Amino acid sequence: MAKSVGVLTAGGDSPGLNAAIRAIGKAAIGSFGMQFIGFRDGFRGLVENRTVRLDEAALSGILIVGGTLLGTSRDKPHRMPIGSKVLDMTDTIVETYYKHHLDVLVCLGGGGTHKNGFRLQQAGLNIITLPKTIDNDLAMTDTTLGFDTALSIATEAIDRLHSTAHSHHRIIVVEIMGHNAGWLALGAGIAGGAHVVLIPEIPYDINTVANSIRQRSRYGKNFSIVVVAEGAMSQEDAKFIKSNEKSSNKAKNKKAKNLLKEQLKQFKSQQADNTRNLTEKLESLTGLESRITTLGHLQRGGTPSATDRLLATRLGTACTHMIKKEEYGVMMAVKGEQVLPVKLEEVVGKRKIVPMNHSWIKTANDVGICLGN
Repeated sequence: MAKSVGVLTAGGDSPGLNAAIRAIGKAAIGSFGMQFIGFRDGFRGLVENRTVRLDEAALSGILIVGGTLLGTSRDKPHRMPIGSKVLDMTDTIVETYYKHHLDVLVCLGGGGTHKNGFRLQQAGLNIITLPKTIDNDLAMTDTTLGFDTALSIATEAIDRLHSTAHSHHRIIVVEIMGHNAGWLALGAGIAGGAHVVLIPEIPYDINTVANSIRQRSRYGKNFSIVVVAEGAMSQEDAKFIKSNEKSSNKAKNKKAKNLLKEQLKQFKSQQADNTRNLTEKLESLTGLESRITTLGHLQRGGTPSATDRLLATRLGTACTHMIKKEEYGVMMAVKGEQVLPVKLEEVVGKRKIVPMNHSWIKTANDVGICLGN
């Protein structure tokens, strides 16, 4: 009998999702004679049994379209809001899986999606995942779907901000996505010719940043582009978090642990204004007018780059070969010029951050970019 393949997209949207769905479908249907069905809005679509027929007609013309034709959500199978309650809907998902006689469920997403896919694997389902996130922070893969497009968009934004920063002799602070990893900010900062790049992996000293900008002014350069990753923080904030986590680990009773965790949660929620506080301090310390530009979801939208379309097609077709061989419980990972399967248990619970010996760090230092330390 022909194999039956289900697919869903979960977590944040990302350029290249439709290209990946198309690749899986065209290869599954055209090369291997498989049946192909999509589930709407991530794992919630499995719970509510909301499907999309994915035939050749549905897959036509979506290669260059941004977003995902299936829709997406951040719902978790084991903690899903249903009415006024939060319930474990894993059993319902298993029922839907077998109701459609699926041989495998392909999940396209980031860290959370991989955790949820692994949970479903432990519940007895055949799972294959594809690495999708503009943050590029998934472990065990060189790159992720959507990263290249987001990097290009962020770089173009920095390019455009140079002229207004130069014309008005301003500091322009550009906040870039990336969650708690600095890949997107660092890559765009280098490619866009930023003068300062602040990433989560390197807590910054505000005085070091201000001194770097003042030094530019002494050389007659009365403007600066400061790229800030959304997870970047000062050395003082980093010390507070580290101290809090250390105290939490040493706490002897549950009440004390919960109190410390709540303090840390409140502290992190206040970090939403971190970029604004940084901008105000830089204006005060340097005497240069400072402005913020937050790129936000702009980085996730629009037509995927040629690199992401190619990557999506490679990942999708490689996935169908794993299905043909019945090799499940894996993520399709990019390793150099190859796409190889990696066991899901090697991926979940890990985050790929920028290591201090990475070539991008050395490159930034060599061209004189201030990293805040």
